[in-house]
Amino acid sequence: MTDTPAIQIRDLVKRYAPAGSGEGKLALKGVSLDIPAGKIFGLLGPNGAGKSTMINILSGMVRKTSGSVSIWGFDIDRDQRNAKRSIGIVPQEIVFDPFFTPFEVLENQAGLYGIARHLRRSEELLRAVHLADKRDAYARALSGGMKRRLLIAKALVHQPPVLVLDEPTAGVDVELRRQLWELVTEMNREGVTVVLTTHYLEEAEELCDRIAIINHGTCIANKPTRELVGMAREKVVELTLDRDLGQLPVDAAFIKSEKTGERTIAITYNKDVSNAGQVLAAVQAQGFTIVDVTTREADLEDVFVSLTSEARPA
Repeated sequence: MTDTPAIQIRDLVKRYAPAGSGEGKLALKGVSLDIPAGKIFGLLGPNGAGKSTMINILSGMVRKTSGSVSIWGFDIDRDQRNAKRSIGIVPQEIVFDPFFTPFEVLENQAGLYGIARHLRRSEELLRAVHLADKRDAYARALSGGMKRRLLIAKALVHQPPVLVLDEPTAGVDVELRRQLWELVTEMNREGVTVVLTTHYLEEAEELCDRIAIINHGTCIANKPTRELVGMAREKVVELTLDRDLGQLPVDAAFIKSEKTGERTIAITYNKDVSNAGQVLAAVQAQGFTIVDVTTREADLEDVFVSLTSEARPA
């Protein structure tokens, strides 16, 4: 493990050339962030926020307008070869030549990186992603989940210390998602730094050590996951009452009060201003008898929605 970031980004700007008149789209507006080595790092943001542009710059598919990026200590401009060898990209799209077998896919990829035959790890990688029994099947015959796993193996043929997963569980079922994350977690335990983009926020909250949120081309948050979730100020208490509701209880301490059933309500309050005891006391003071109480802590989705709704384009 090293104190040097796996990826270091400073003042990264990308402006796409205009289609007609005008200045073109500013996709990244001076983003700076460090991705620590040996961690699972979440890169989140709404559609069009700039995540894909950033990943494409890391992969070498898009040229930045200005700023600096280094991967595993190698500047992507001054030491492009070593920077590219230090990162593996697993794209969201599943693209294979349908007439190659999984073994041939990995062998061809290793050849592109100039890896000598006796140093290639194709068999080992197929075992690692649980595809050894599909070694000689045509890629077109693999299930969607198998193809996802093969993409991961393909990104690892040159043994990069950094792996970027771009929406790897988009459109897959719950069981496959679980299998993929077991695989990714295992690789991380073996020392691979993982950068993850996903729209499944509960997934990011569970897996990631640290999360950055990109919105309108700007990094609006970059914190350890627990600290980021702790930024949420709102909390919800759900109450079951002893009789059918007529009028909802109202109090200055409530941010909002919602009817969720004939005898159930959900009250949202600011935990920096009030506490659950004060909320319950306010409800009882208005003549309601409380039969049951449950509370819901804020999660990453609450924070994400709050931050991205507050941030407006410049």
